[in-house]
Amino acid sequence: MYRVFEALDELVTIVEEARSVPMTSGCVVPRGDVLELLDDVRDAIPSELDDAQDVLDHRDELVSKAQTEADKNLTDARSEADKTASEARAEAEQLLADARERAERIVSEAQAEAEQTITNGRREYEDYVSRAQSEADRMVQAGRAAYEQSVYEGQSEQSRLVAETEVVQEAHAESKRIIDQAHSDGERLRSECDAYVDSRLADFEELLGRTLRTVGKGRQQLRSPMGAPFDYEDWQSAGNGSSGHDAAGRAAG
Repeated sequence: MYRVFEALDELVTIVEEARSVPMTSGCVVPRGDVLELLDDVRDAIPSELDDAQDVLDHRDELVSKAQTEADKNLTDARSEADKTASEARAEAEQLLADARERAERIVSEAQAEAEQTITNGRREYEDYVSRAQSEADRMVQAGRAAYEQSVYEGQSEQSRLVAETEVVQEAHAESKRIIDQAHSDGERLRSECDAYVDSRLADFEELLGRTLRTVGKGRQQLRSPMGAPFDYEDWQSAGNGSSGHDAAGRAAG
């Protein structure tokens, strides 16, 4: 490229210093020198200019080829995107179906366990009531027997000590005290039994309330469009509560 600029400068100098033709704007230049400089310019022009000219000559073909390649790449990209979206949609539907199936299974198990808990609670309540009634009857029977025994002993003692008024009064007082004690013990036992049964029923009521709330939350999540994951912590806390109540019941028993 330096030689090109030098040759052009020399051509300019030759033209500027050339002898003018009278009565015209032309000039006389040495043909050989000018042709030699032009040959130098032609030889010094880089080959990249020819390559650039070739590119310009074939630019329409190259642009068309590039456009075709770009369209093909775009079509392939769209096909791949559609395939990926379809696979993702299928996987999401499968995950949703699995989640709904699991939620339905958990709700079904919760309902079954709630029903079993209610049945066990009723059975245990009836057992407690029956045992309490039996114990109360036994205490009343024992009190009545003690009363009758005291009356009999009092009558015998009265007959033996009919003249001793103070002894007779003490016997009546003792028999009355024994009878009152028997009735008091029977009432106290019945009250304690009722309080224990009431506390057990309150525990069962709390457990059933938590279980029903858990079942309701699971059903509500199933009715939602994209149900949130089931809250296993509430379910586990309800199960732990059930285990705690059972342990309390065994300890009390």
